[in-house]
Amino acid sequence: MSEQAIAKKQQEVNEVVEKMNAANSLVVVDYLGLSVGEVTELRKQLREAGVEFKVIKNTIMRRALDSQDFDYHEEVFQGPTAVAFGMEDAVAPAKILSDFAKKAEALELKGGILEGKILSKEEIQQIAKLPNREGLLSMLLSVLQAPVRNVAYAVKAVADAKEEDAA
Repeated sequence: MSEQAIAKKQQEVNEVVEKMNAANSLVVVDYLGLSVGEVTELRKQLREAGVEFKVIKNTIMRRALDSQDFDYHEEVFQGPTAVAFGMEDAVAPAKILSDFAKKAEALELKGGILEGKILSKEEIQQIAKLPNREGLLSMLLSVLQAPVRNVAYAVKAVADAKEEDAA
């Protein structure tokens, strides 16, 4: 192999490592058997959620993971492989791909990485069931507002009671 080819492959590995480091999560899928329309729809959904979807050669992906000392399962990188990098919301790639796989049986989840931890297909499916970032923030806000709301109800009840006594 020529030095130029080796340098090109190393550059590809470096690009994948940069994407891995910038991403909150990544999900690896087998996309073989999807129609062009299905792939287009999937890419659109992922793009709208801030997820980058890229077909990457298995050898490039393995080298990138090896350079970061990830202990991945070899069977994840067999056959056609595409990777979804979750740049904004860590749950988005798992959620979108898992939901899409229910409609398009040709799409198969293989595994992934979340916050530096290697995940199996089953773990990706469990993460997909979690609420997205907005849902979690909404739940947190609701929990934080509950004490204030309860105080407001208590004050209103006292005010109503005094108003009744005065009448």
